[in-house]
Amino acid sequence: MTGLQLRNVTKSFKEGDTTVDALKNVSLSVEAGDFIAIIGPSGSGKSTLLSIAGALLQPSKGEVSINGKNIEKMNEKELSSFRLTDIGFILQTSNLIPYLNVLDQLILVCKMKGKVTSKDIDLAKTLLKDLGLGEKLNKFPDELSGGERQRVAIARAFVNNSNIILADEPTASLDSNRAFEVVKQIRKEVKERNKAAVMVTHDERMLEFCDKVYRMADGVLTLEK
Repeated sequence: MTGLQLRNVTKSFKEGDTTVDALKNVSLSVEAGDFIAIIGPSGSGKSTLLSIAGALLQPSKGEVSINGKNIEKMNEKELSSFRLTDIGFILQTSNLIPYLNVLDQLILVCKMKGKVTSKDIDLAKTLLKDLGLGEKLNKFPDELSGGERQRVAIARAFVNNSNIILADEPTASLDSNRAFEVVKQIRKEVKERNKAAVMVTHDERMLEFCDKVYRMADGVLTLEK
């Protein structure tokens, strides 16, 4: 089954002599083609949830499965490979490499999983064209606007054909017009390429583009719409 499932997930951290539950019995299901948002104040558990969904943290209790695979049963080497091939990350800042042009930003991701094929290069070019960057393939990050850099980051998240897309405050560094543009582009790629996507955001204006909205408060996740 493609998609992301969290079942009764709790994540606990030690703080001195006490144990703090950052997540409390959280369950979430995101299927292929779904674009969901998670909102809530800082410290509510959103980043912890995204880290667990992205196989960066292990839950203290509960199960996490991605594309039908239970990630708690993987060792660190398996997890590293799995993150590269099955999960695409879009972060607050584009984190582009200054000395690589736009196309090479994507090709580098393909290289990390092994040999780069002509199919990989074709997909990279198609993604960039779809995101309005077809004329920017040979441009370097300092020659792009903030919105363009973030669109390169979106293409990079999709280039390995990952089934899960996780976006952590992808509009935080953008003005309103560019923010709307970026979220619309994420939604478009999710729908057209049938991916399961989760976006953590503080900007509630972006919620109109999402299929479902969940609110996180004190480690508890509830469906808002």
